[in-house]
Amino acid sequence: MPLAYWIHDLNPFLLRFNENFGIRWYGLSYLAGFVAAGLMLRLYHRAGRSPLDMNSVFDLMTALIAGVILGGRLGYFLLYQPNVFVDDPLMLVRVWEGGMASHGGFAGVVVALWWFTRKRELSMLQAGDLIVTVAPLGLFFGRVANFINGELWGKVAVVPWAVNFKNTGGGNFPRHPSQLYEAGLEGLLLFAYMQVRFWRGSAARLQPGRLAGEFLIAYALLRAVGETFREPDAGLILGLSRGTFYSLFLIVAGGGLIVFASRRPPDRSAMVG
Repeated sequence: MPLAYWIHDLNPFLLRFNENFGIRWYGLSYLAGFVAAGLMLRLYHRAGRSPLDMNSVFDLMTALIAGVILGGRLGYFLLYQPNVFVDDPLMLVRVWEGGMASHGGFAGVVVALWWFTRKRELSMLQAGDLIVTVAPLGLFFGRVANFINGELWGKVAVVPWAVNFKNTGGGNFPRHPSQLYEAGLEGLLLFAYMQVRFWRGSAARLQPGRLAGEFLIAYALLRAVGETFREPDAGLILGLSRGTFYSLFLIVAGGGLIVFASRRPPDRSAMVG
């Protein structure tokens, strides 16, 4: 192995008080994602593109935090480590030991949106369209934190920018920094696409649910691209990595949302801006 390859030695803690307790970059990435999303939703309201005022945004963020963490945590064990969960169910609450799944987090977001909108005069589809335009920010920060943690590394590679993750279990090999690829794809690229669709398109106002459908499909496709560079973190299903396999269901769900939104009469009462 050429000596030029950088050996990953980043500290997962910003501040560390003992072996397992401290302020982790991973936790800060979630905080950054929710704060950024809240600021974007505030911008939407000021621009007349969202019915959510600051009080509503705060309530929504609270619901989403619970949904993402619980859904992501439960999804990780059910989708990637089912045997571990059966043998030790308390792993679910030991969040400091890591383990989150984006697909589970999506499910948690759906539950949170249902809870948030059921007692408000707000369409769940409209709220979902708003959330998906800011969700890539959280995905971006989360993938950067994955890189800092030295986890979910990529396949062995000889590209000049390969990274050696031997200190975090990746073996003494240069590997794709797939976490950064996914940060760019699922985070920055998807965020740019959703912002263009939100600000320059009329789907958010005329076809509630369409943007959510487009987000699910775009995320699934970009996730599949990223998975081609990533070392599978669990057994394959039908020859596909689990991240790619589970994303197939997102494509189906996204397609269903787009069809439903296109066939549904415009909800004039829910339009803003």
